Amino acid sequence: MIFKRVGDVRPYPDHGYVQKQWAAIAPHQVRLDQLVTTKRTLDLEALLEEDSTFYGDLFAHVVSWRGEFYLEDGLHRALRAALQQRQTMHARVLDLK
Repeated sequence: MIFKRVGDVRPYPDHGYVQKQWAAIAPHQVRLDQLVTTKRTLDLEALLEEDSTFYGDLFAHVVSWRGEFYLEDGLHRALRAALQQRQTMHARVLDLK
């Protein structure tokens, strides 16, 4: 099992964070098997691109809400980590209360 669960929605309230606000959150390691995805599909071409984060954040974005960790952005990075046999990845975690 790679993820805790595969989802296709963001069940938490809209947080309104923009890239600059995400960048202010220090990244730390999260376990892949604790993440719930918010996207059910992936783009294989994006998964295989070496520079897929060229225009975005180097770290995945995770939202902590009601005891769950939702992978909001970074599905391809998480899958690459799993393919490299890693159990963790670095992510910025936004704690919604």
